[in-house]
Amino acid sequence: MTKKKLQRFAETETFTNVIQPAFRDVFGIDFHLKGNWNRTEFKNDNPIVLELGCGKGEYTIELARRYPDKNFIGIDIKGSRIWKGAKTAISENLKNVRFLRTRIELINSFFDTDEISEIWITFPDPQLKKKRKRLTASRFLSRYSRFLINNGMVHLKTDNNVLYQYTLELAKLNHFVIRIHTSDLYHSAITDDILEIKTFYERGFLEQGMNINYLCFSLPHEKEIQEPAAED
Repeated sequence: MTKKKLQRFAETETFTNVIQPAFRDVFGIDFHLKGNWNRTEFKNDNPIVLELGCGKGEYTIELARRYPDKNFIGIDIKGSRIWKGAKTAISENLKNVRFLRTRIELINSFFDTDEISEIWITFPDPQLKKKRKRLTASRFLSRYSRFLINNGMVHLKTDNNVLYQYTLELAKLNHFVIRIHTSDLYHSAITDDILEIKTFYERGFLEQGMNINYLCFSLPHEKEIQEPAAED
């Protein structure tokens, strides 16, 4: 591990807007903030929005800037990535931002029924060889449905066409309400300013002439979610 990473890990330990529970404290058991994020962390009743696989937290930070009447939690397993977003939030005194360092597989240890209003999944690993590891796979969506408000929105933004088509097919198969979908966001008629937020990697994709896919659908409360047919 490089000296810079070690320094960032040490600094992140001092950040009050970063939660880093030990694996033993959340595996198979509820974390103490489950059901208590508004009361304990944010000290308000504003809606909570998650960004899964947030990386450096660019989307989390920009959303928090634009929507001070909402709370935002960026989740990632890499502490060296979270450091950037957390430091930015502190320097800008963004009180409506938290970062949670954990594996997405453990997410139900952290959030209670109807505690989350919306989910963003921005440029995740498409897991082309292992569908079950995709953050939009049925096993993950089933987890999200336990804490997302009924028919709360799930947003997927990705440069990967396979992941986009897979998620779109899954949404159609399960009769989710599809609010928006496009395989070429920046050449579409969609003008929502939220979608103009661009991460570092997204700007790189656009410079390479790649298309950006976007899908937004409503996820109903717990139901059995079917997987699409095998990919070619």
